[in-house]
Amino acid sequence: MWWVAAGAAALSLGLKVVLIGLNAFPFNADEAVVALMGRHILQGARPAFFYGQAYMGSLDAVLVSAGFALFGQKVVVIRLIQSLLFAVTVATTVALAGRVTRSRRAALAAGLLMAIPTVNVTLYTTVSLGGYGEALVIGNLLLLTSLWIADRPRSIARHLLWGGLAGLGLWAFALTLVYAVPAGLAVLWVGWKNRNGLAVRMLALTAGFVLGAAPWLAWAAGNGLGPLLAEAGGAAIAGASPAGWLESIGQHLVNLLLFGSTAAMGLRPPWEIRWLAPWLAPLAAAFWLGALVVMLRGAARGRMGERLLAGVAGALALGFVLTPFGVDGSGRYFVPLATPMAVFGGALVAAPAAKARPGLAWGAVGAVLAFNLWGNLEAALRNPPGITTQFDAVTQVDHRYDADLIEFLRSEGEPRGYTNYWVAYPLAFLSDETLIYVPRLPYHQDFRYTPRDDRYPPYSEVVTQAERVAYITTRHPALDDRLREGFIELGVSFREIAIGDYHVFYGLSRAVRPNLLSLDSEAPQP
Repeated sequence: MWWVAAGAAALSLGLKVVLIGLNAFPFNADEAVVALMGRHILQGARPAFFYGQAYMGSLDAVLVSAGFALFGQKVVVIRLIQSLLFAVTVATTVALAGRVTRSRRAALAAGLLMAIPTVNVTLYTTVSLGGYGEALVIGNLLLLTSLWIADRPRSIARHLLWGGLAGLGLWAFALTLVYAVPAGLAVLWVGWKNRNGLAVRMLALTAGFVLGAAPWLAWAAGNGLGPLLAEAGGAAIAGASPAGWLESIGQHLVNLLLFGSTAAMGLRPPWEIRWLAPWLAPLAAAFWLGALVVMLRGAARGRMGERLLAGVAGALALGFVLTPFGVDGSGRYFVPLATPMAVFGGALVAAPAAKARPGLAWGAVGAVLAFNLWGNLEAALRNPPGITTQFDAVTQVDHRYDADLIEFLRSEGEPRGYTNYWVAYPLAFLSDETLIYVPRLPYHQDFRYTPRDDRYPPYSEVVTQAERVAYITTRHPALDDRLREGFIELGVSFREIAIGDYHVFYGLSRAVRPNLLSLDSEAPQP
């Protein structure tokens, strides 16, 4: 089985190399924050969480810092780390498929389906948002360890490992709870059936959890448990859902069934409503519906492995519908479905009816792989926006002009100023932090702004002390007008220039702070 896992992992790396070579992935602000954290870790910083939130731990940034130490501080190194993590996910998915189905045919099909995945999975396992790659690896290892515990229920070492993975996952990214909850229930069930020595095993599991979650627990001890639980429960986007509970559930169900499912199957890119590879889409949809039937039948049979994987899908669906995260139908929260889908897709190929017609079965797998590859290449070549994490069109900045922007700001002597979230942090990283612009400007067309955009307070201190500042906006004519009017009202002379999607107000006769420009009110109506 190892050669299947190794081959599938290598195939996944090959696809990533091609897409990275096509420059298909824009360098976004969330990824830039991870990059900056990696740089700061090399300089001695020890952040426990993603800057500005107690939601995702800094494990991803630690891995990126190791990559930076080996290969230099480059964006491509971040993608290399993510690609290697996904290769591990692919290999462990093959192991899971072999363990659950007891079929090499199913394991091979699962490996292929993971190695050439949907656009949604490709995106969030290549571009770093702080923990998706780690969550998938830890989740797969949790599932495998649960099955190993079922094989040797009295193994103290396996319980210690399970607890360590669960704790590490909680710190790295709370999304791993969709694995930990069903896996934890399975481990408890196995323990209940083998109660002799259960207390010692639970003590080992708890000790492992404490070790794995040590950064999470240490932060909670110093700052309180409330913020951690609130962030993990979606406090940052809680206000985006309808006020009424029933209305909120209804909207989340629509996002799950209409938007989430289509992104998970690869029928559309997560950042827009547009059909991918339409000639093959019906075949892909039919294949995944067949895999869904296999999953439901397998869970009904009561086999632990099949119930574990079905439990991941169920936990994800319930968490999405019942928490504020259900307002986001982009597809990012459906990435953990990749493993169950691949395994049950492999089981579909290994079913008795499929074995009777192997050509038809492997033809169906080939059609899905062709569909996924077509979708990935189509999205990569449609650049801008490329394969992007930005599902709001207003935030889809054309980053091909980053180098021109950096050169201009340096040539004009404008190292400090104000911009929005999607510009500030890529600019800081790409300029080696010689250009510091803090995100104090709105990017939404209705001028909405949240202080959470300002992720790193030391940058604000630097800009506050600057005697000369510039302003950078992106694709926001109403904001450009407001800035012009504000500068004129204050008697400040200025110049401006457009560089791709960037609009720069520079050469101000004196430093003007955003609080003097009334930028937090709604945009004037036409």
